[in-house]
Amino acid sequence: MLSRLLRVHLRPYTPALVAVVVFQLVGTIASLYLPSLNADIIDRGVAVGDTGYILSSGGWMLTVSLMQIACAVAAVYYGSKVAAGFGRDVRSAVFHRVGGFSAREVAQFGAPSLITRSTNDVQQVQMLVVMTCTMLVAAPIMGVGGVVMALRQDVGLSWLMLVCVPALLVSIGLIVSRMVPQFRAMQTRIDEVNRVLREQLTGIRVVRAFVREREETRRFAEANDALTGTALSVGRLTALIFPTVMLILNVSSVAVLWFGAARVNSGEMGIGALTAFLMYLMQILTSMMMATFISIMIPRAAVCAERIGEVLDTESSVRPPERPVREVRKRAELELRDVGFRYPGAAAPVLSGISFRAVAGQTTAIIGSTGSGKTTLVSLVPRLFDATSGTVSVDGVDVRDLAPQMLWTRIGLVPQKPYLFTGTVASNLRYGNPAATDDELWEALDVAQARDFVEAMPEGLEAPITQGGTNVSGGQRQRLSIARALVSKPEIYLFDDSFSALDLTTDARLRAALRPHTAEAAVVIVGQRVSTIADADQIIVLDDGVIAGIGTHDRLLDSCPTYVEIVESQLTAESAI
Repeated sequence: MLSRLLRVHLRPYTPALVAVVVFQLVGTIASLYLPSLNADIIDRGVAVGDTGYILSSGGWMLTVSLMQIACAVAAVYYGSKVAAGFGRDVRSAVFHRVGGFSAREVAQFGAPSLITRSTNDVQQVQMLVVMTCTMLVAAPIMGVGGVVMALRQDVGLSWLMLVCVPALLVSIGLIVSRMVPQFRAMQTRIDEVNRVLREQLTGIRVVRAFVREREETRRFAEANDALTGTALSVGRLTALIFPTVMLILNVSSVAVLWFGAARVNSGEMGIGALTAFLMYLMQILTSMMMATFISIMIPRAAVCAERIGEVLDTESSVRPPERPVREVRKRAELELRDVGFRYPGAAAPVLSGISFRAVAGQTTAIIGSTGSGKTTLVSLVPRLFDATSGTVSVDGVDVRDLAPQMLWTRIGLVPQKPYLFTGTVASNLRYGNPAATDDELWEALDVAQARDFVEAMPEGLEAPITQGGTNVSGGQRQRLSIARALVSKPEIYLFDDSFSALDLTTDARLRAALRPHTAEAAVVIVGQRVSTIADADQIIVLDDGVIAGIGTHDRLLDSCPTYVEIVESQLTAESAI
């Protein structure tokens, strides 16, 4: 998966990668040439006292050194540019893939894991790219070139390379092979810490209300300790690499000097050649050490690439149509025909045989006990899920055939849990209609019974809203969410238990203000309170995923025992009648 990810997302940067290889090649060749020049200065200049040769060769060494520095700077520049672009492209691919997921895929991965995959996992692979461009590309060039140049200096000591290089590779290979499962476990542990911390931050009020601080601290400590233990295991293996490399480097240096001294003494090689051979051997082992740095990163990057690939390879269960319908004849009509829905792996369907029709100027209410499938039913209309049987039609066209943008512009959804984004009141209200004027915003706030508290804010429409709308109350969040839907002026309004946080007086005023505003739209209200839906044109009673009754409030009181049971649980017999 790592090679595929790199191949796909590095293809646009081929010219920059070629530049990296060229600069690294030139810079490494310059680096390999320096020990030979140094050997010549020692043997032909210092040994015979030729000052002119020392100066001329020294000037040439300075020129080669400057060339090496310039090539190194250029290679790092282009390598960093490639890595930054690669990271941006992969994050963008993950973001757009997750953005196309239905609620099913988001639940499958979990929000904490998706966050980790799009941030930490991408960062690990990006770091591998930049280290490869700046270090790994030069390593084989230096290794092979160092062998060739060392043999030019003295063949008699070449057997030392046959011992030192394999010893280094085998030692590092054994250590790295043990790091792979540890890195895989580490990414899972990071997911777990993110999940626990996200739950605790989101549910901090619940934690404090039930005095569970100690238990939640213990739960976070367990997740953190698991991550710490894995990180320590990886750290111990990493710490073992560098002493191993340095041991082999130092032993190799001693061996070169020991056996090389005898050859110098016998006249088989010069002092300069011995110095150059030692430097070349150090360059060879250094190139192996640079490759070691990359080898430490490859296992973790491979694991991260697998996790990124899982997201990129997952297709959304809600797929856009191949030939989307972009024109419709009818307007503001919602119809469900024998609709059923079953979650993957569930023993029984959540919904079965649901059929009803909602048209312009009509209010359709859905009521039922907890778990009867009300929210799931509403989620099928904007295609947060797709029905597993039957058809959901908007304006006479199956929602699976409508162009997604066309479908969404016709629907105004107020979810069960209202969510506001970081920004201002105005930016949140304009979420569905960026071109809305201030007058239109105030009109929507007036209908949603939110004008009073927005006017009370010092900044008015420009009053700041924190992430999730935590700086306003639950009822205020609901009213702002309703106003947001009203600003977009859709054909079909879906209110998913959107009045639950409102008191009865505000609820009644809001519903009365909604009627003229939604006179030309189809309105679907999911409610728990009978008072909220009693005046609807048709009420649908759900019981265990099937329709137990359809009709007006009065008719259902006469014909639907399930509805009567719900009414009697909320009202006295006199008010019900």
